[in-house]
Amino acid sequence: MSITLAAQINSILAALILLTAFGLLVQRRIYGLLHLFAWQGLFLSISTGIVGYVAGVNHLYISSVLTLGLKVIVLPYILHILIIRMQIRKEVDTVVNIPTTMLIGIALVIFSYHLTAPIIELSTLVTKSTLAVALATVMLGLLMMITRRNAVTQIIGFLSMENGLFFAATSATYGMPLVVELGVALDILIAAFIFGIFFFQIRTTFDSLDVNSMAKLKEEE
Repeated sequence: MSITLAAQINSILAALILLTAFGLLVQRRIYGLLHLFAWQGLFLSISTGIVGYVAGVNHLYISSVLTLGLKVIVLPYILHILIIRMQIRKEVDTVVNIPTTMLIGIALVIFSYHLTAPIIELSTLVTKSTLAVALATVMLGLLMMITRRNAVTQIIGFLSMENGLFFAATSATYGMPLVVELGVALDILIAAFIFGIFFFQIRTTFDSLDVNSMAKLKEEE
């Protein structure tokens, strides 16, 4: 595989990552969100492996395998178990309607390309063209956290943001040091278990995972 072809495949994967980020914004079924998050992790894993090949950075292969195991298998499985145990209904509510959310998302993508344009012009890396997509993925994950009412869907938005940050590190600097990446992966796994315990406690106390219900209780106090 030539470097040019690898770079083109990586650009396609970047477009697919961005597409899944938009899919997370418009998807209202909780299991659909899990599937899209798993697909995003798969595209990110393949992209990381390709960047490792292009840059000749061997530790990115390890990062690719970690991403595959953690974000495609382990985290979706944990979230799936949580959804079943807490009997979350299939449809999730949004603070802002879907068309408006999509328009805001498109504006964020345009802003990301505008913001990263000077960096892309100065960069000599093969992956420089995907930096704008990585930043847009981070912003779309943040937008998902803001526009969703259910705590579980907000966590999926947070994990999507983390995917964008990891993709940005890979695009801008060919990845972080392996020790840092292992530490981040461990932190995410621990956070998933903490989120599970936290959700169970919220469900037991409030009988709901709707953040608006918790906000109303705080206002009453």
